[in-house]
Amino acid sequence: MLICVPDVLSKAEVADFRRIMDAASWEDGRSTAGAQSAMVKKNEQLPPDSDVARALGQRVLSALTASPLFISAAIPLHIFPPLFNRYAASDGHHFGIHVDNAVRGDRLTGLRIRTDLSVTLFLSEPDDYDGGELIIEDLYGSHEIKLPAGHLVLYPASSLHMVTPVTRGVRVASFFWLQSMVRDAHARSLIFDLDTAIQALVERLGRDDPETVKLTGIYHNLIRYWAEV
Repeated sequence: MLICVPDVLSKAEVADFRRIMDAASWEDGRSTAGAQSAMVKKNEQLPPDSDVARALGQRVLSALTASPLFISAAIPLHIFPPLFNRYAASDGHHFGIHVDNAVRGDRLTGLRIRTDLSVTLFLSEPDDYDGGELIIEDLYGSHEIKLPAGHLVLYPASSLHMVTPVTRGVRVASFFWLQSMVRDAHARSLIFDLDTAIQALVERLGRDDPETVKLTGIYHNLIRYWAEV
């Protein structure tokens, strides 16, 4: 399941992020890559344990909790502290085809998660750079993702994916992973489809409609059945 979530950050928030990030020190992005990923990764990132990265990451997490679409699609149990990367055309930055590590650990908090879902939050406008598309492969083919600043994409961490070479400008983004309460991807997709249908019925019939209430009960009972907490 690949879900795009719009307007997680406002344009003003993105501008403030970029102002802070542009004044920060960056390091080689391979410092957080696995053995296979490091061979195909060429970019920069904010040092993950830096005060800047941690403060901006907390702002991202706060924004995520205010996004009903994100919560509905991800059903998050644990969210890894957001990281931040930069791809510059002047340095030929790119990230070749790879799959994310199955487990991620955070040195500062001791958090360890199973990476069910990967997230990319775009912090550059599409017109600011050429190339830099996020390519995600699944059973239905390859999907090319290049979203407006402040929007994010949520996709299975098990997917093969890559970032194409940036040939003009700079691509800046936040990236991270999460462990869902619902481990099974098919079950999570069914729950998301049910929640989407319920919200459409709420718009038409109201939250107090008896059938809507019944379906809402089914939604929560399915989560109760599948959830791992």
